[in-house]
Amino acid sequence: MSADLHHLGTARLMKMPPATRTDPGAASLLTQRHDLDVIRHGLLTIGASGYVVAFNAPAERLLAGLDVALAVDLPAIRLVRSLCARTVQPRREVFRSLRQALDRRASAAFEVTRQDRTLHIELHRSDAGGWVATLEDVSARKASEARADAMARLDPLTSLPNRLLLRERLDEALARLQRTGEACALLLIDLDRFKPVNDTLGHPIGDALLAKVADRLRSTVRPTDTVARIGGDEFVILQTGIREAAHTQALARRLVDLIGRTYMVEGHLLTIGASVGVAFAPADGTSADKLLKNADLALYRAKLDGRGTYRFFEPEMDARMQARRRLELDMRQALARREFQLHYQPQLQLDEDRLIGCEALIRWKHPERGMISPLDFIPLAEEIGLIVPIGEWVVRQACRDAMTWPAGMSVAVNVSPAQFKSDRLVETIISALASSGLAARRLEVEITEGVLLEESEKTLQTLHRLRELGVRVSMDDFGTGYSSLSYLRSFPFDKIKIDRSFVKDLTGKPDGDAIIRAIAGLGKSLGMTTVAEGVETPEQMQRIRDEGCTDVQGYLISRPIPADDVLAFLKTYGSPT
Repeated sequence: MSADLHHLGTARLMKMPPATRTDPGAASLLTQRHDLDVIRHGLLTIGASGYVVAFNAPAERLLAGLDVALAVDLPAIRLVRSLCARTVQPRREVFRSLRQALDRRASAAFEVTRQDRTLHIELHRSDAGGWVATLEDVSARKASEARADAMARLDPLTSLPNRLLLRERLDEALARLQRTGEACALLLIDLDRFKPVNDTLGHPIGDALLAKVADRLRSTVRPTDTVARIGGDEFVILQTGIREAAHTQALARRLVDLIGRTYMVEGHLLTIGASVGVAFAPADGTSADKLLKNADLALYRAKLDGRGTYRFFEPEMDARMQARRRLELDMRQALARREFQLHYQPQLQLDEDRLIGCEALIRWKHPERGMISPLDFIPLAEEIGLIVPIGEWVVRQACRDAMTWPAGMSVAVNVSPAQFKSDRLVETIISALASSGLAARRLEVEITEGVLLEESEKTLQTLHRLRELGVRVSMDDFGTGYSSLSYLRSFPFDKIKIDRSFVKDLTGKPDGDAIIRAIAGLGKSLGMTTVAEGVETPEQMQRIRDEGCTDVQGYLISRPIPADDVLAFLKTYGSPT
């Protein structure tokens, strides 16, 4: 190609009369119009001297509407200038793409976007020294790609932005923060009580409920804010242009209130709630990852504080979470390292004033932190799923320890709701009894109302299987739940354990005696033993005797003691042979 075309034009080519323009080798190019028209894409040939030699009908159609009409002997530079003048993208960008191709004198491809279409243009050097250009209308493909790209950034159920689009907008907001100092906030929203709706009414109802939640969230924000769905029942609001934290606090308060209002979904009245965690930029972080992490920590705190509320991130939350992670890592290794221990708290039968059994209570002897209370690690074990293997170890160890006690002594173990869900509880107890040699009648399983609240039919079947084995079953913390009485009718418990809070009320509230008396009378009428927990003073002991309880447990009898000390204590106090 000539230096004139190479540098995108001079007047010399434009002034040269057509008769003087010859292109060596042009005859070798396809010049018959009917031959070129059968090609689906637009085709344009340019001779070595910089003039159009041939083109087909598709090329003419694709280049229609330019300032110059496509014709043989048209200076290529005029075509280029006219094409660039009609582009949506900057003219310099088109010129740069073209010039780079010409400078390299090599094949190249680029796109030109006009008002009505997008053309994909490829330039190829011809053997005769000129150029062959192919043109393709890629508008439909571009539109399809744009739609696919947009859909890839939207949640298909709610049409809200998904995690990808949220991240892009959050990055944009943080970039504005760096340029202008404009603050923003991230509100992480988790739905409370959504899982029971999804599990009991089915996924279609759950999906419809999520769509309604999305609509309510949209109604709470400004057009400049972003509402996104990033998980099953997790949503995020990116609030931009914040001038005062009070505005974000007001939004968080509205979210808790609005999401907590009743929904009507396909004839069902549904009530859920929302927990919200809030992090601000720049105070709580200037990166997307940091803000998301801190908002999640604030959300975790809102859940711990009872759900249905909002919490702002505080630096102390990160420290507590780090400590929690360390505790979790240590607990995962504690079983293998044999750091768990069982202590036993004796139970006294009041009629004969003799010890009849002990409750197994787990302790954790940490190599660095010393003895850790179960109140500090059991909730975490339940949350991360370790309560099942820990509970299995407790059952097996308690059975082994009880075999060293007198034959009349029983052992009680607490069983969590998670152990009932695992489908291994009965098999574990059968294995523990068989391997230790302990008689089934000497093992007592204690459950709380929380066990019966979840999958009650399946739970009752499990309890009946335990009863068939000969294992005794007791209800722990009786009286603290709203439906304890109904559960006594659904399953014939062997024992009722009166919650320590009622024993404590004996000396502080006038109706304390009446409650103890009522529970003791209920147990007697149903043929169940009644155990008062938390007995600490002789006065409490006497009043519990007077009200008709059969057994007691508490510090007045003994604190929980290590397994190695149980036999010595039994000899001192007296126990069944």
